[in-house]
Amino acid sequence: MTSQGTAPAGKSSYIISNTYDVVVIGGGINGCGIAADAAGRGLSVMLCEKGDLGSATSSASSKLVHGGLRYLEHYEFRLVREALAEREVLLRVAPHLVSPMRFTLPHQPHLRPGWMIRCGLFLYDHLAPRETLPGSKSRRFDSSGPLNPAIRKGYSYSDCWVDDARLVIANAQAARNQGARIERDTLCVRARRLIDQSLWAVETENTQTGQRNTVYARTLVNASGPWAAKIFDDALDLPSPHNVRLIKGSHIVVPRIVDKEGAFILQNSDGRIVFVLPYEENFSLIGTTDKEYRGNPNEAHIDDDEIQYLLDVVNRHFIHQIDRSDIVHTYSGVRPLLDDESSDPSAITRDYTLELQGNAQQAPLLSIFGGKITTYRKLAEAAVEKLRGHFPQMPASQTRLHPLPGATEEIHTRSAIRDCLSTLYPKLPQALIDRYSRSYGLMAVRFLGTCQTVEELGECFGDTLYQKEVSYLMTDEWARTTDDILWRRTKLGLRVEPEHVERLAQWMASQNANAA
Repeated sequence: MTSQGTAPAGKSSYIISNTYDVVVIGGGINGCGIAADAAGRGLSVMLCEKGDLGSATSSASSKLVHGGLRYLEHYEFRLVREALAEREVLLRVAPHLVSPMRFTLPHQPHLRPGWMIRCGLFLYDHLAPRETLPGSKSRRFDSSGPLNPAIRKGYSYSDCWVDDARLVIANAQAARNQGARIERDTLCVRARRLIDQSLWAVETENTQTGQRNTVYARTLVNASGPWAAKIFDDALDLPSPHNVRLIKGSHIVVPRIVDKEGAFILQNSDGRIVFVLPYEENFSLIGTTDKEYRGNPNEAHIDDDEIQYLLDVVNRHFIHQIDRSDIVHTYSGVRPLLDDESSDPSAITRDYTLELQGNAQQAPLLSIFGGKITTYRKLAEAAVEKLRGHFPQMPASQTRLHPLPGATEEIHTRSAIRDCLSTLYPKLPQALIDRYSRSYGLMAVRFLGTCQTVEELGECFGDTLYQKEVSYLMTDEWARTTDDILWRRTKLGLRVEPEHVERLAQWMASQNANAA
């Protein structure tokens, strides 16, 4: 959405085309969340992302919406309270993407005494209201279970699972539905205030074509995650108000370790924890590590030490032993955490800071430092509220009330969404309906249309990936590459054979050529 814009009252009255109330740099969960919130309040918004939406930290998480039980040890009660409350909000507004998950915490008394864990779980149960999630319980284990027989007791508690990359897309769609312009493959190369300071001139470059363009912004938001401080050096030519520490978190994926039980949270002697999570029906997701990182965030990958670390923690807890040959996939992400001078990477705060720069006569610059996927909506709400002095007439945020694309106020549970799709498409396999319902929710109707059989979905590109879905992802969800589709939009990369990937690439190239 472009607009003819005039300078704010009291400033120069010239007219500039391509002017937005807000230009957001960064298409991760925070950037897309801010774009959705701002556009929902009636502001004109443009978001630029140098690669694919959610292609960095936001798709390399542990896939959890959680309060952060471990953060209680570092006295981050405000963050935990906010995160616990957000679990319930996200279950309500994104029921197709967020689902309850029960966790088992094996007790290792030499690591943390029982009274400490019980106190932590009591706080976890009561720091924020619980509307749907059950509370914690003590547990006893016997020899028939999956855990090492030496582990006889433990605890269970509730948190939530999330499809992180799809949550980013849903927020981008919500922003677009409210008129926002979403531009992927668009790098912010330079941003400067105009002579009278009333607007930002933001120069962008298409990373695929090299084409440059300039847009103007009444406010500029730096939500570039691991690149937040680098934006100050490269594009803004200003000193960053905060130092950011990059912490690498790596995960491994192996065939399912535990068949029937849910998720596990494992303690380690270094004070850290490792999650073992059910993943994509047949796999277990194991992570995460916490390791200082100083390289290019785009090039982060798991190293041998991290692999061995995760294997050792898991093998100390489970009867079923795993080794490197079991690993079918790995991924690493770089978390941009606010530098609190902690010597332990795992103890660095996961809280966020919003830094607003610019006096009353200047177009403001709002920078986002830190944060976690669970609290993205609250962060976005607070970020846009920071701009109220420049947009005093904007209404309050509505993001806690309105479902994200894929759900409606009438159909607002995963089971209701699945039942609706099953009723509309009774001849499609239930496994396919299940995947569509938890990935797209009701948005699946966009590509299913009047199709009633698998044959009507077009060419199959491996597993359950059909032409209709791929076409939708390219036209409605900004997908451009096979990685965009297989590893972020669908997670089918775990099950699609190389020859199918090659065929998918060919078909996508032909579609792009036809569109050009």
